[in-house]
Amino acid sequence: MEITASLVKELRERTGAGMMECKKALTENNADIDAAAEWLRKSGLAKADKKADRVTAEGRIAVAQDGGKAVLVEINSETDFVAKDANFIAFTDAVAQAALTAGAADVEALKSAKLPSGETVEEARAAAIAKLGENMQIRRLVAIESADNVAAYVHGGKIGVLVEVKGGDADLARGLAMHIAAMNPPHNKAADVPAEFVAKEKEIELAKMSDKDKAKPADILEKIISGKINKIINEVTLYGQPYVLDSDKSVEQVVKAAGADVVGFQRLVVGEGIEKVVEDYAAEVMKQAGLA
Repeated sequence: MEITASLVKELRERTGAGMMECKKALTENNADIDAAAEWLRKSGLAKADKKADRVTAEGRIAVAQDGGKAVLVEINSETDFVAKDANFIAFTDAVAQAALTAGAADVEALKSAKLPSGETVEEARAAAIAKLGENMQIRRLVAIESADNVAAYVHGGKIGVLVEVKGGDADLARGLAMHIAAMNPPHNKAADVPAEFVAKEKEIELAKMSDKDKAKPADILEKIISGKINKIINEVTLYGQPYVLDSDKSVEQVVKAAGADVVGFQRLVVGEGIEKVVEDYAAEVMKQAGLA
């Protein structure tokens, strides 16, 4: 069978591979476009392996939701440029939907989930690496499935939140998800704050006090310390923070007024905890020129 320009074009559009790679794939597989696509996928797997040790600290949080069932998936790339690429965005959206449909419990289970195209998520990842030329990793997956109100919110593709609220309505749940994205409370309620944290803060506040304050009666001293600790607890809990959509009220006041209760939440930020490589291109050029 003749390898025509239109056949090469079709394979390029289907796989995203380069023109010469597509022509070679068709030549190696007697112009069978399906076999050529599989050949390129296998080639892509090899390319993916070569890029596997590259740091992926950029990327995107993708979301998928169906009623009370929702997932967030963090998928990392090497650069923000690729993270904004339409092909990368389409890939991450497809992966999030696959996670929701398959009910994947973790990243390892997600890798074998099938996409509408019939390929697995891991096969699609390898193909995306071959197409976009960067290492990509599916790093984290969080999910909620509940009969309560569930909100999934992603801000700018970089911060994702899932929140479960018993009572209230969808608008309240979404507002709380937006608050959590913006304010990043480490804990839900005062009861969730570890006792070790409270003890350490008490120790710090006591050390900061003047000798004059320390000389006050024990009951007065305790009230002063307790006031400071309560303020700190409010700062580190969702319920204690001023609500971003109505800063005159605390989140607790807003939630209770709606007859609701926040069961829990999860928050992901792209690249958190990954040590990014900072390139000093000027220094590198100086070094190569023998000037440094």
